[in-house]
Amino acid sequence: MNKYNPNIHHRRSIRLRGYDYAQSGAYFITIVTQNRACLFGHMADGKMVLNDAGMAAQNCWLEIPNHYPNVTLDEFVIMPNHVHGIIVINVGANNHSPKQNHSPKQNHSPKQNHSPKQNHSPIQSSQFRSPSQTIGSIVRGFKIGVTKWFRQNTDVYDVWQRNYYEHIVRNDDELNAIRQYIINNPLKWQEDKNYIK
Repeated sequence: MNKYNPNIHHRRSIRLRGYDYAQSGAYFITIVTQNRACLFGHMADGKMVLNDAGMAAQNCWLEIPNHYPNVTLDEFVIMPNHVHGIIVINVGANNHSPKQNHSPKQNHSPKQNHSPKQNHSPIQSSQFRSPSQTIGSIVRGFKIGVTKWFRQNTDVYDVWQRNYYEHIVRNDDELNAIRQYIINNPLKWQEDKNYIK
């Protein structure tokens, strides 16, 4: 799995134009704190030690499915100054996380969930669901929840960098590589581009 790349992860890394981010699939999300401030805790012996703010961020992340019933969570980690996580949107009858009961080569790309005869035109508004069910709204809700906690409990007002980074997970091999990257993130903290002493 590639490390943080400022050419990809910079704040102008806008969503794919015309893409429906409410459709079923797995999405790898990275959200970074304002000025990469280490707000959520510290590393000790290759493990993340969450402070109260880190625990609040973790709780907000775990609450996501309670606010978005069509969402399940996969691997995630709260780091000192960023969050990595896999969010799975389940639309329709296929309500399961990619961690559960899937063939080894299942394709998780939301781009592949169209029937062969479906019109793929990104400008057809009928293909799009309510903005409240998109990856953007899910991330926004998470960021608002964490920010609210900070403003009620600390003197930190601006918690997050503008925007976030997302990657559409296309198959099981990629999903497993991303899971491993997330799991290993604490061990490789000093190699991370978000690392601040």
